[in-house]
Amino acid sequence: MSYLRLEKAVMTNLQESLRREFLRTNRSGAYSSSTLVDCNTRKYHGLLVVPVPELDDENHVLLSSLDCTVIQHGAEFNLGLHKYQGNNFSPNGHKYIREFDASKVPTTTYRVGGVILKKEVIFQHYEDRILIRYTLVDAHSATTLRFRPFLAFRSVRQFTHENMTASREYQEVDNGIKTCMYAGYPDLYMQFSKKNEFIFHPDWYRGIEYPKEQERGYASNEDLYVPGYFEMPIKKGESIIFAASTSQCKTSTLKKLFDEEVDDRVPRDNFYHCLVTAAHQFHKREKNDDRYLLAGYPWFKVRARDTFIALPGLTLAIGEVDYFEFVMKTAEKALREFMEGKPLSVVKDIVKYIEKGGHPNLRLDENGLLYSNGRDRAVTWMNSTANGKPVVPRSGYIVEFNALWYNALKFCAAMATEQKDTKSATHLETLAAKVKQSFVETFVNEYGYLLDYVDGNMMDWSVRPNMIFAVALDYSPLSQDQMKSVVDICTRELLTPKGLRSLSPKSGGYNPIYVGPQTQRDYAYHQGTAWPWLGGFYMEACLKLYKRSRLSFIERQLVGYEDEMDYHALGTISELFDGNPPFHGRGAMSFAMNVAEILRTLKLIDKYSYQK
Repeated sequence: MSYLRLEKAVMTNLQESLRREFLRTNRSGAYSSSTLVDCNTRKYHGLLVVPVPELDDENHVLLSSLDCTVIQHGAEFNLGLHKYQGNNFSPNGHKYIREFDASKVPTTTYRVGGVILKKEVIFQHYEDRILIRYTLVDAHSATTLRFRPFLAFRSVRQFTHENMTASREYQEVDNGIKTCMYAGYPDLYMQFSKKNEFIFHPDWYRGIEYPKEQERGYASNEDLYVPGYFEMPIKKGESIIFAASTSQCKTSTLKKLFDEEVDDRVPRDNFYHCLVTAAHQFHKREKNDDRYLLAGYPWFKVRARDTFIALPGLTLAIGEVDYFEFVMKTAEKALREFMEGKPLSVVKDIVKYIEKGGHPNLRLDENGLLYSNGRDRAVTWMNSTANGKPVVPRSGYIVEFNALWYNALKFCAAMATEQKDTKSATHLETLAAKVKQSFVETFVNEYGYLLDYVDGNMMDWSVRPNMIFAVALDYSPLSQDQMKSVVDICTRELLTPKGLRSLSPKSGGYNPIYVGPQTQRDYAYHQGTAWPWLGGFYMEACLKLYKRSRLSFIERQLVGYEDEMDYHALGTISELFDGNPPFHGRGAMSFAMNVAEILRTLKLIDKYSYQK
């Protein structure tokens, strides 16, 4: 039985199916996404969403959706679904769905009377091309398929509306057409593996509505352009491939291409394989062969902090050392451009760069700690802003910055010792010892946890998860008892089934529900919401301190994440979760750091399971 299989009762219930989303990517920045019933509920949804660097650095929805209609004896059965204003859905194609199976290739099976039609969707790797295979499994009489494409040609952050500027021109190509609505955009090629007839019948479908945008306090409706429709007969047992792309393909090769892409996929037959597939979706390979990690979908881009946090889990934890090296080589070029230093060891160079005061907002003080000004501009991962100011103005000696600083010094000292560089090793160990003493004096309080940040006489006593890094990292400035105290308080006040809360319910300003307009969400973003990636460091800290005795506890904690595999975006983990029950997933549908830390935790479980 399939691990990700949803039956008719779920698929035909819009309250259930519309909140479940699916994501497909090409590992080069393009993606395809919608709900499981192919009713777009976000402005970011689309069948073919691609970067258009000639216009800007955003993704753009070219092909919003493709409606398929089954025709028998002159009767038409449209399998599409769109939401219009006034909570009206049309044409209600979801009622024909018999099941949805995403074990390897997302597959929807429709039944219309005696007709059983199977639809499989796949995104070609490293090409801006979506492929859909339609197979007529059963039919008792002559059957025709009609395909109506809904075009947008707009940024994922905007909407399109009926206008006189949009071009209606098209040209016939091999088994299809190419068209382009606006200057500056690439041509959209829509082709089939079989000869067909295209009927030019231009029209605008007005007032299509996206409820996810309504929930977030944004504008929520647009008009989509339909240039006409394609029509062709199909026989029982026959398969037809549809391809939408920014480049023309040879249609005689489409069936072979689809089969090759299917063979290249890892089955989503368990929790681990779902996460591995999700990990690959964050890959981004540029034309110059530089490799990156996207921070998440659908709106995140490449971000340095997210890359370095997610990189071990998305690569090393699943045995993909090559991609780790590719990303690090790309990142090193950017780091050296920033530091303008000469090549040595990149880690040593970063430490020297900070020591010499090269960083514009990291000051090394006499006590060995790093000081950063975050009063007017957010400098940590807790970076939400309101009215141009940080919601959480973390400034001064920031706890995780200095935990990472101590870890980096000890790591570099170990490297220098291994390389028999005694002078560097001695210097680094001396500085690390000073940091250790100052860290304890500055952050450890009488209640057994760590202050979140200290800026002169200003001390933040809020119980936040950032202190967990001082325990989880390989080198900790804390004693064993201090580390256990930190973990115990995180367990009592911050732990949820979806990771660590960003703020304890006992602290002032606790705001755990991430809903509503942008400003309302900004104030909740780091004030009580739960983050799975922080849970990864928490679980590592537990295993570090308690070894095998905490294995069963960690395994039970992971059940909360496995529950997400078929609940929000299938096979992946949302950006964040409400800090209170029932811990709903919110924000971006797929978040790199969360997937990474769960994968790394699974690797740690294996490691500690075999330790005596």
